[in-house]
Amino acid sequence: MSLFPGRPNTAAPTPLIELNLHEVNQLFNSMDPSPFNERDLDQDADEYIVSWAREYPMDAPVSLRVHIERWPATDPTELITDAIHNYYGYRAGIAHLEFKRILREGRIALVIGLVFLGTCLLITHALVPRNAGDWGGYVRESLTIAGWVAMWRPMEMYLYDWWPVQRRERVFRKLSAMPVQVVGAAPLALEKFQARA
Repeated sequence: MSLFPGRPNTAAPTPLIELNLHEVNQLFNSMDPSPFNERDLDQDADEYIVSWAREYPMDAPVSLRVHIERWPATDPTELITDAIHNYYGYRAGIAHLEFKRILREGRIALVIGLVFLGTCLLITHALVPRNAGDWGGYVRESLTIAGWVAMWRPMEMYLYDWWPVQRRERVFRKLSAMPVQVVGAAPLALEKFQARA
């Protein structure tokens, strides 16, 4: 099985992603037993659509045109549109849950880190005398470093972990509402890639 995606038409007012298929079934994950409009998309088709959507500015709307060589007996436009919108709406919901999980775990990690850091600083000031000599300085430095190391994880979560997830959610939200056009004739100049069987 092979998919034949066309390059997005960057000259159009709305960025256009073109995806060419031999038949409708190629768009969907063949291992998913759900009805067509609730199925997962084929992994290669999904990666292709998402990768092109990321090429455009985040606030720029995109549209999708699906070319089908073997046109089925019934018009697949509504089926494909619903399936794509449902799939990316679901992925946007999953990304939003992941974003909330990161913030929740970040709060817990921050409380743990602050308590541990405070405990370490308290020990260094209250239990290790200033005139304890070299061993006292070693203990003070070790506890101070250990306390700040405990803050590394919450700082990483709040500074770096959340924004790729939120960006992913925004891309999926955009794809879940993009206009979808389904046509029967495929263009000749195509970039070919192999889909998973």
